[in-house]
Amino acid sequence: MGSSFSCCDSEKVDEGVLSSDGRSPWRIFTFKELHSATNGFSEDNKLGEGGFGSVYWGKTSDGLQIAVKQLKSMNSKAEMEFAVEVEVLGRVRHKNLLGLRGYCASAEQRLIVYDYMPNLSLLSHLHGQFAAEVQLDWKKRTKVALGSAEGLLYLHHEVTPHIIHRDIKASNVLLDSNFEPLVADFGFAKLIPDGVSHMTTRVKGTLGYLAPEYAMWGKVSESCDVYSFGILLLELVTGRKPIEKLPGGVKRTITEWAEPYIEKGRFRDLADPKLRGNFDEDQLKRYINAAALCVQSEPEGRPNMKEVVELLKGNEPKGKVMQLRLKSVKYGDDLVAMDQASDDDDDDYDDDRDGKGGGYDESDAYGVFGAMSNVQRMHDPYKRYADRMGKKG
Repeated sequence: MGSSFSCCDSEKVDEGVLSSDGRSPWRIFTFKELHSATNGFSEDNKLGEGGFGSVYWGKTSDGLQIAVKQLKSMNSKAEMEFAVEVEVLGRVRHKNLLGLRGYCASAEQRLIVYDYMPNLSLLSHLHGQFAAEVQLDWKKRTKVALGSAEGLLYLHHEVTPHIIHRDIKASNVLLDSNFEPLVADFGFAKLIPDGVSHMTTRVKGTLGYLAPEYAMWGKVSESCDVYSFGILLLELVTGRKPIEKLPGGVKRTITEWAEPYIEKGRFRDLADPKLRGNFDEDQLKRYINAAALCVQSEPEGRPNMKEVVELLKGNEPKGKVMQLRLKSVKYGDDLVAMDQASDDDDDDYDDDRDGKGGGYDESDAYGVFGAMSNVQRMHDPYKRYADRMGKKG
């Protein structure tokens, strides 16, 4: 696969492909450029680390702040995910999708360059280092919900071939300086040819977000992303994790927790206590309704992302009535038994459909910037890097 990429010593620029800001083209970086931008991939510049490798903050010679993902492995699996991500990122251009700023591929290095996101990931605000600060008020949450949904709508309905993300979760929704969401990490994405409704594939993703037909049988379709988005929406509204650990080691999904409240119409009790009651109750009910429809156990019962966007905007699609019963999915005992999730419940389920057994693969436990949520707490993250680099300039 690696042979399909030009050596990263090339200075070739593709002027026809825009980055996520809609203006600047992505290009092939030299290793020397990225080495310089990240201060030699300094530990001081490291934003986070996962099994895939490390992410570094950097600043280019023309002053652009970037995040550089340096892949640790050069095995066939890492090569494939690198190829898929560059391929998909090169295709997508939408304000709510993290676009490609560039990449570097040489005999010994695979690096992907993104725009730096100052507000990190949604995970860091719901459950991580920024959770206590409650920067995510209701208005910001509605912006995150609608923007993420519109990004998925673009992937499913507007780009050709259509793209299934396969790993929608809080750590893969990044937030820019205005808390505009950008869906990220396309390493598991599938491009779906016209006329194909679903595929059967190896299961990749995070337990808690996985649609039941995908988790159990590897049947992947756009509806799997819809299910994951429904879980994300519940998480955004309630502030709870997709899978919680209860006393005694029992695990409960967010749908199991929410189901009795929805049945009794106790929508206010579903709202994140950190909001202190400051939310629009009609919007809250609408969002819970949309989430309940998205997480139906049968794929046919779920709306598509066009309908989800309309639901979030307050427009009721035909045939989609208020869902006052949430038929929560219980994962099979075998899946739950294999769940070795961390305290952040952010490990990935990796089921090998080739008959070699299933398990968790730590190399995919973080999203593009998912590990950022573990960065040492700072009042102004990365300001020290920017200041230092500014002084050097």
